[in-house]
Amino acid sequence: MTTTRPTRLGLAATLASVALLAGCAGAPAAAPAAPQERAAASVALPAATVCDDAIESTTSYAPAPGAATPSVDAIRARGALRVGVSADTLLMGSRNPLSGQIEGFDIDMLHAVSTAIFGDPNRLQFRVITSAQRLEVLENHEVDLVARTFTINCERWETIAFSAEYLTAGQKVLVTRDSEAQSIEDLEGLGDQRVCAPEGTTTLERLEETYPGVEAVSAPTHTGCLVLFQQGRVDAITGDDTILAGFAAQDPYAKVVGEAFSAEPYGVGVAADQVDLVQYVNGVLDQAKADGTWAASYDRWLGALGTAPAPPVSVYGR
Repeated sequence: MTTTRPTRLGLAATLASVALLAGCAGAPAAAPAAPQERAAASVALPAATVCDDAIESTTSYAPAPGAATPSVDAIRARGALRVGVSADTLLMGSRNPLSGQIEGFDIDMLHAVSTAIFGDPNRLQFRVITSAQRLEVLENHEVDLVARTFTINCERWETIAFSAEYLTAGQKVLVTRDSEAQSIEDLEGLGDQRVCAPEGTTTLERLEETYPGVEAVSAPTHTGCLVLFQQGRVDAITGDDTILAGFAAQDPYAKVVGEAFSAEPYGVGVAADQVDLVQYVNGVLDQAKADGTWAASYDRWLGALGTAPAPPVSVYGR
């Protein structure tokens, strides 16, 4: 059922328009010591031979304090950490219209890495990318890291590497506030329902493969889906609860419904041939999980989802 509602394009259009290349640079700073040995809880597994999305996909490379880190040395010599991010995913990675800065939970994880390398959280050179570009910018070494609501899975491990899991999201559905649907199954039952998801995401794949009773509609970005929703051209948006929470916060005519029907483990993407950089990032993330940095960031950005849970346990064994 498509509902007629007031046009509410201002904020979505603004968010879409700010997805531009941004960066910051400065004089190189003296490098601090390498991250402390991981203090967060972690689990070591035997080396994975067959990748299973339920287990091995989130298995990463254990930190190696004191080991040589040529990738990190090169980043330090360059003077900036190049990162692929979103600029229009509210709460996770979006540009603040007042300050002009890109901010959110994903961005906080990158600030932690910048602090560890440079002693300065702001040595980040941003490249704003779509979900579909996340793999190629790493495969081509156009950026050092990607933190963009990036779900870890076995297929992606075939061409890139991931850090340990730093946030667990779950796929839900956003509908109009007066919709009868309380789940994606309800949308199938209503018939002729159009549901949007971004191109190049596990969300779109799952929608097309698992829910043939709805019409899957793709858009280049999450904000593109929001624009279609606000124009009345789709009836719902499906995506990670972290992303939909941001949409609901900016659109009073929308609501998130149902229980999560997937687990989406987020990791920082790294080029496959830079294992030393993966290990370094894992040391930083483990420290953030252990010293309260992770929890403070969760409370700031994702408090609407409830009290901060325990951070995801890091799993190592590659």
